[in-house]
Amino acid sequence: MRVAHVALWTRDIAGAGSFWKQYFDAEVGALYRSSRRPGFESCFVRLPGGGVQIELMAAPWVEEKGGDECLGWDHIAISLGGKEAVDALAARCNGDGRLLSGPRTTGDGFYEAVLLAPDGTRVEITG
Repeated sequence: MRVAHVALWTRDIAGAGSFWKQYFDAEVGALYRSSRRPGFESCFVRLPGGGVQIELMAAPWVEEKGGDECLGWDHIAISLGGKEAVDALAARCNGDGRLLSGPRTTGDGFYEAVLLAPDGTRVEITG
């Protein structure tokens, strides 16, 4: 078994897609507009190297927090393969105002930094 994709509600699919492309070299797919659920739009971003797909979704009925369909997730962790890669991306994101917390080794042994994506969702990058 494997994860096919994870989904993220956002208010700005284009902005979210740009984030994943700019910082993770993701391939951003075509925008889909549902005829069955008017106002629903989505697109998939695929991480390099056969990584997981992320479905970016938007709809006017999505709430900020607390409803059945609300913005964001708590976080997703993306393994970059080493401490040097974490340090490099963290430095790049810090320069762009997207670094929430700098690289550190957590109490449970992960080397990670936390980035802030559009809509305030968190992305952990690990070594």
